[in-house]
Amino acid sequence: MKKSFLAFLLLFSFCATLNAQSNNQLLKATNQFLQTLSDIEVAKTVYAFNDPARLKWTNLPVGMEARPGIQYGSLSDKSRLAYHRVLSALLSSQGYLKTTSIMQLDDILNTLYQQAFDDGKISEKSLKAMQNLKWAHGNYYIAIFGKPADNEPWGLNFGGHHMALSMTSDGHTISMSPYFIGTDPSEVKSGKYAGLRILSKEEDFGFMLVQSMSAQQKAIAVLDRAVPKDIITNPKSSQRIDSNYGIQAKQFTKDQKEILQLLIQEFVHNFEHEKAHQLMEKIIKSGIEKIHFAWIGSLENNKPHYYILNGPDFLIEYDNVGFSNDGNHIHAILREKGNDFGADILKQHYQESKH
Repeated sequence: MKKSFLAFLLLFSFCATLNAQSNNQLLKATNQFLQTLSDIEVAKTVYAFNDPARLKWTNLPVGMEARPGIQYGSLSDKSRLAYHRVLSALLSSQGYLKTTSIMQLDDILNTLYQQAFDDGKISEKSLKAMQNLKWAHGNYYIAIFGKPADNEPWGLNFGGHHMALSMTSDGHTISMSPYFIGTDPSEVKSGKYAGLRILSKEEDFGFMLVQSMSAQQKAIAVLDRAVPKDIITNPKSSQRIDSNYGIQAKQFTKDQKEILQLLIQEFVHNFEHEKAHQLMEKIIKSGIEKIHFAWIGSLENNKPHYYILNGPDFLIEYDNVGFSNDGNHIHAILREKGNDFGADILKQHYQESKH
């Protein structure tokens, strides 16, 4: 009994130490980034914590919907170097590489449209329409809400084409919900970067899971309806997913449950180590067998398809349709239920604090 209690204390102490180190790294990196900015740049970057812009996100191109904050492309090299340290403190190595690759993909997309125009495949009008959407590696925006500190709430949003990263902290614990990522194209089909797939495992593990199912399981999991044109919970939609669809994981084999966990981890482990493990442990504690999985569309890639994972603590949506219904344009989102923009951790913070 004493050994078990001692082990618990050691584990608790280790986790607390990791959490403190992660939080300190993020605070240090964010404040060092702010110190690289001029007064004018700070005014563009920093908002009050209760500014309504903190609670908004979009998956639309910047040319269709502006973002708050300072444009990444306008920063000096010194500031960019510092901001990459912020991203490294927020994200795991895979999350960091996905984020920076999604930014780079915008430049690749511009090149692909220019090549299509040069080859006579699209009109000048179509080319201009695409250019007016203003996607580009530098056209992402950084906004900080409140003062980054270990005793007060603060937040950071990073958004642009196919990226909406929303971090909220109570000074110690962080929320990364909602977390939206996307790619267009999901697989580059031609040119120098042909074959590039930035969100490959989000797609591959989904197919691996549905294709592992028996005919009886697929009859429950695969829904007979049109593939959504976007994630259902996109910010322009009034639709919300309040019901469970598809098959419950308690009907999965052991191997299928392992694939399911790999798929969930591919989203969760985009975050910094401590946050990722906190969320994954919460999901496992609530019960993998309680998660519902539903699939819509083709069981082959390069054709429109969609899936949803709905668990007690989280929701994952993945949609791959494309403007030409070619299954080559991914939108995906991870949300912690009850904790969008840190709602849950902020509630606890205010209950425990004196103000």
